[in-house]
Amino acid sequence: MKDTATYTRKRVSTWDHDFIDLDFSFVGSETLILLIHGLEGSSNSKYIAANTNHLNCKGLDTVCFNLRGCSGEDNLQLATYHSGKTEDVSFVVDYLLENYNYKNIVIVGFSLGGNLTLKYIGEKGESISSIIKGGIAVSVPIDIASAELEMDKLKNKLYIEMFFKTMKNKVLEKAFKFPEYKLDQEKLFKATKFKHLEYLYTVPVFGFKSPEDYWEKASSKPYLSKIRKPTLLINAKDDTFLSRECYPYQEAKNSKFFFFEETKFGGHVGFMTSFKPEENKWLEFRIERFIKENIELDIL
Repeated sequence: MKDTATYTRKRVSTWDHDFIDLDFSFVGSETLILLIHGLEGSSNSKYIAANTNHLNCKGLDTVCFNLRGCSGEDNLQLATYHSGKTEDVSFVVDYLLENYNYKNIVIVGFSLGGNLTLKYIGEKGESISSIIKGGIAVSVPIDIASAELEMDKLKNKLYIEMFFKTMKNKVLEKAFKFPEYKLDQEKLFKATKFKHLEYLYTVPVFGFKSPEDYWEKASSKPYLSKIRKPTLLINAKDDTFLSRECYPYQEAKNSKFFFFEETKFGGHVGFMTSFKPEENKWLEFRIERFIKENIELDIL
């Protein structure tokens, strides 16, 4: 498994005077896999690079959608991204449909990017483009309210500290660039939970009433029943970020289009099956198999 991939970057101007960086990896396919990374990730995240290389080897083009502010350069607006910001997914999909001649597009999202994937496909429902053939989501906190209670627990302290390091710096930088955004810096430095950051940034910047309002509106779980393209969610039983509510057996049972798979092990976007990196390809093969068998696309 290679930790890096080679990309061709395309910067796209958005409707709101900002930009989104798309990182393509072309092999001359009629099918494009749109990859969406997780919280504070990018096209350089190991799981994105690994899947890019694997899918390219299987004859499929890929493009990683770097969420705003995640491509190595700060975006131009005060607002960046959040778990439910599907207007950006919609914008990227429409851009790809209008500017490229792919016969098939499949959306594959990881963690926060998986929540965006499921929510987007569910929101579109019957009206989704016929070019979008399906989706796959990995390690997704589909019920944000209950997942955040898990994330706040001691077992996740190191992960949270790692996320907060970059997230707090980004919020500080935004406050410096946009003086009209009145940030309570003392509260930011003391923040230890996602809810604290949401209260300081996500809620005021994106216009939510409260963190609870954000959790409710951004969660993908209510949209699973509206999915009308073959879509798979893979969540590991030992994922320390996920609550009981993030394992939607009933929704999958009641749907012809939505599939749920719980693995015994895998952690959060881990799915390691060996200590040898080159043998750790369970997730890549599972994604490939769903594209082949359920979405029914030709793969090398």
